[in-house]
Order: sequence, then structure tokens, then C-alpha cells
Amino acid sequence: MKPETRDKLKTVSCATLCTALFKRGLRNQFIQDVRPLNATLPNMVGEAFTLRYIPAREDLNPITVFQDRQHPQRQAVEQCPPGAVMVFDSRKDARAASAGAILVSRLMVRGCAGVVTDGGFRDSPEIAALPFPAYHSRPSAPTNLTLHQALDINVPVGCGDVAVFPGDVLVGDKEGVTVIPAHISDEIADEAVEMTAFEDFVSEEVLKGRSILGLYPATDPKTKDEFAAWRKAKGR
Repeated sequence: MKPETRDKLKTVSCATLCTALFKRGLRNQFIQDVRPLNATLPNMVGEAFTLRYIPAREDLNPITVFQDRQHPQRQAVEQCPPGAVMVFDSRKDARAASAGAILVSRLMVRGCAGVVTDGGFRDSPEIAALPFPAYHSRPSAPTNLTLHQALDINVPVGCGDVAVFPGDVLVGDKEGVTVIPAHISDEIADEAVEMTAFEDFVSEEVLKGRSILGLYPATDPKTKDEFAAWRKAKGR
């Protein structure tokens, strides 16, 4: 991802991104039922690095498996590149944790951009206190081995009903997480910045008491001139 694309995506909302993606026929890019543990943090932006869980089989997942340095969960945390977002495919099952505060802290100090699961995190109060974007469905105290077997590292996965391919760009804000296909991330970032500027202009006008008719969308020709003047005055 280009540094300028990352910078642009840090300034836009998931709602705006979803509209830009919808214009291209992509209707299912918002990860369902996933929320930030700490909604005060800036936008999360990074390329996806994935781990796929399957249902755990008891004879293959005793607590001793963590002694193996090659265990896929541990390896994924150590391999996730700086600037990337760790994505856990937990099959939307939050009955057991996808990870806990120690592994999330490791991702943070390694310079990763954030972590997302469609399951749950244990130690969620500790994770919420970190200056690190983390998104999950709900808190979950049981160890992942209870229900999840870590299997495949950095393969296409499903997360909250969204297909996530390695390298796709994830943007998280105070509402949730949107997945942008890698090959259109630059143009989506450009369009979202433009849309955000226009929506800020519209919001100001609406709060002044103006009708949305002809304003949003801008079907009245004078609206476009007013927006151009507003942008010039705001330096945007």
C-alpha cells in the first residue's frame, strides 16, 4: 500500500468507504458484528495477514500444543508484518477466545496496525487499555483451544461474512471494519476523501437548516458551485 493511500484512509469513515465500494458493485465489505474494544483510537489501516481456525478436535488440542514453537497461532503472531492487520477467522464463534492480551501486545510491539476477529478476545479489559486498534464480537474468557484449532497462515479467509484475501486493505473506525480489495485501494481512498469533504459541507448546510433536496445528492447546479467555494475557503 502506498503511504499516501494509508494516510488518506486514516481520515475517512467506514460508512463512506462502503458507499464508494457499493458504487462498484461491492455490497458485502463491512465485517458483521465486529466492534472496537477502544473507540477513542484513530482509524486502523493496514493490509490483511490472516489466520484460519477450524473447529477444535479434543485429542489434537491439549494445552501442551503451545509448547510447540511452530504452533500456527504463535507463528502467525510472529510473522504478521509491521503495518499489517492480523485477521483471525474464528467462524463467528465467540464461545472461545481468538487470542488474548499477551498475543495482542506482541502484535502491537512488533509494529502491526491492528487486530480483527469475528470471534472474541480474552483479557478484553487489558486489550482495550492498549494504544492498539482491536476489533471483536464480544469478550470471551475460554482459551482458543477449547473450540478453535489454528490451521492455515495467510490464506483467504472469511471474517464476519466477508471474504478477506491476504493483502486486502482493512480500515477500522469507531463503527467497525471495512475490507477494500487490494487492487482498488488507491482509487477508493481518493474517492472517499472527496466524498468526505462533500459530506462535511452538506452537514454544515443541514445544521444551518437547509433542506437536503437538491443538496444531497447535489442535483442542484448551484450546490456544486457552493461546494467548490466552501472547499476553497476551508483549504480542502
